[in-house]
Amino acid sequence: MILKNVEKKENNAATFQVESDAAEFESAVNGAYLKNKASINIPGFRKGKAPRAVVEGMYGTEVFYQDAMDELAPKAFEFGLAESELRMVGAPSIVNVEVTDGRTVEYTFGISLYPEVKLGQYKGLEAERKDETVTDEDVDNELNSIRKRNARMLDIEDRAAQLGDTVDIDFDGYLNGERFDGGKAEGYSLELGSNSFVPGFEDQVAGMSIGEEKDLNITFPENYTPELAGKDVVFKVKLNSITTPELPELDDEFAKDVSEFDTLDEYKKSLRENLEKRRKDEVENDFRANIIKQAVNNLEADIPECMINDKMEETIRSYAANFGMTDRSVPMEQLQSMLGLSDEAIRNNVRPAAEFQVKTDLLLEAIKEEEKLEVTEEAFEEYVKKVADDVKATVEQMKNYFGEEFMKEEQLKEMATNVMIDSAKVKTAEAKAE
Repeated sequence: MILKNVEKKENNAATFQVESDAAEFESAVNGAYLKNKASINIPGFRKGKAPRAVVEGMYGTEVFYQDAMDELAPKAFEFGLAESELRMVGAPSIVNVEVTDGRTVEYTFGISLYPEVKLGQYKGLEAERKDETVTDEDVDNELNSIRKRNARMLDIEDRAAQLGDTVDIDFDGYLNGERFDGGKAEGYSLELGSNSFVPGFEDQVAGMSIGEEKDLNITFPENYTPELAGKDVVFKVKLNSITTPELPELDDEFAKDVSEFDTLDEYKKSLRENLEKRRKDEVENDFRANIIKQAVNNLEADIPECMINDKMEETIRSYAANFGMTDRSVPMEQLQSMLGLSDEAIRNNVRPAAEFQVKTDLLLEAIKEEEKLEVTEEAFEEYVKKVADDVKATVEQMKNYFGEEFMKEEQLKEMATNVMIDSAKVKTAEAKAE
């Protein structure tokens, strides 16, 4: 095979031609004949026994060309890509293919190229670091949340519903006298004051008694779904039952019931320690995310659309796997429908996240090359052991499951990230004011 006419084009596109020689094509044509001969029926010959020359004489010399060209195409592409030393992303395409007079095959392939990346500032960036202090109020709030989760629900029959109660209701929503989609439910459990419903709904349910029916006049917010945004509707509501939480006493017995500690003081001390660790991790993650975001924004790269589309598909399929949808043969359009992902959700949420992740990957790859980062065997073994310890697995299990090549790439990403974070600065009070 011969590589020729390598041409880089705009928008990170490129084409190249590969020509197979006559002997390769003849071998592929004969292979196509042998593959199909069993199904060929020619008068005067038993089925599958007609010589190739007879078949070509009846159907034309080009009868096996398409199968032969299809057979050679992957080999031609792999040869051309290796010889051209182009770095491809996404899937290739065959722009043109033709058989020459000399019975060679000339393929023209089109590909998208890995984008050229220009690093902006990625060292010495500044970001605010939030306060890690855990206050007594924070501990008390955590304790109260645990009390609520362990509360006993009491049936209320002798008073009207109040904020803080959980009610069982039937409701039916009407817009201009007509029911609208998603506005009807029966036996719906709602905590009044949780702000889980449209503004004004829960406040109007408060004060209703068991068995009472009431029309609630509600105006949807302007930022609601387009068909209901800013519209005035009426909800017909019936209150079926009321329950209210009875919180347990905060004492040593409570600590014993919900934890491994014997006293409330010991339990509160443990809660504080856990909150401090969680707060520290949150502050660190927020600081790192801020620095990475700045570095990504400083990056210059013309990203091929296929890279973003591939990342979007990877994101959606990963999300679908959480619900047991792991069949990769399911088309993306069908998968999106199964997950209830609208075009608006894809456009406003999935695509921006995918684009940011692609840029982050490009950033880390560029830093790795700029800093000439390498993974030594000793450092790799330490990295794998740390990851294995974090997930309570063995080093061998991690290597077997993920593969050493993948884990080394992940380690290089972490090293590139640390180059940014280790050189980052905490914004001073003067800088914050400015």
